[in-house]
Amino acid sequence: MPLKTEKPKKLYYSIKEVAEMFDVAESLLRYWETEFPQIRPKTTGNRVRQYTEKEIEQLRLIYNLVKVRGFKLAAARKMLHHNKKNVDSGTQALERLIRVRDDLRELKRQLDYLT
Repeated sequence: MPLKTEKPKKLYYSIKEVAEMFDVAESLLRYWETEFPQIRPKTTGNRVRQYTEKEIEQLRLIYNLVKVRGFKLAAARKMLHHNKKNVDSGTQALERLIRVRDDLRELKRQLDYLT
């Protein structure tokens, strides 16, 4: 999963920072705001969106359902509405598996270098 968490935690994140975390366009995040009622970032007087950790977590679930698993938006909305607990645990398991896969690939690369 492309969520990059190197940055220290902040109270609010800009739309640009969130788009970089997920490696998606800012316009996609704005579109998801219209499709998913859970995503309602705070806006400043200059109409700058500010996302909280809770909203980023919701976006992570949506990203997993739509981009990783290939769900249609309507199906993703339904899954989040009716079965959020299973969606969240499935997302966490998938992320752990991806990290393990990446670690194993790195280990293999290092072993190949030694031989």
